[in-house]
Amino acid sequence: MSLTGGNRHDVTQLLPLVDSLPSIRGVVGRPRRKPKRLFADRGYDYDVYRRQLRARGITPKIARRGVAHGSGLGKKRWVVERGFAWLHQFKRLRTRYERRADLHLGLMQLACAIICWRKLPDQPV
Repeated sequence: MSLTGGNRHDVTQLLPLVDSLPSIRGVVGRPRRKPKRLFADRGYDYDVYRRQLRARGITPKIARRGVAHGSGLGKKRWVVERGFAWLHQFKRLRTRYERRADLHLGLMQLACAIICWRKLPDQPV
């Protein structure tokens, strides 16, 4: 997660966010350092970023601008929308009231930690 100003385009943070991903746990063997595919909506449809993702070994699955809906990305996109809905349960994050970015980022990180904690299975003590 990264926090930027509201007047910045999302695509400017695509590559720094991908580069900051930790290694991905999976099957035994050499761990993957990056995802296999990246699903994104039409706001990320720029050939420059598609080429840079392919150079990193990531297959971009990005909807094209100007093409009718029905690309099939909605089958994966709902996961992102569900995450936004979970964050919007915290009223303080629904509308940004904090003037200072560090306070807003702290509240965002706390909300993410609470969401992850809620998703953990109950363990007997």
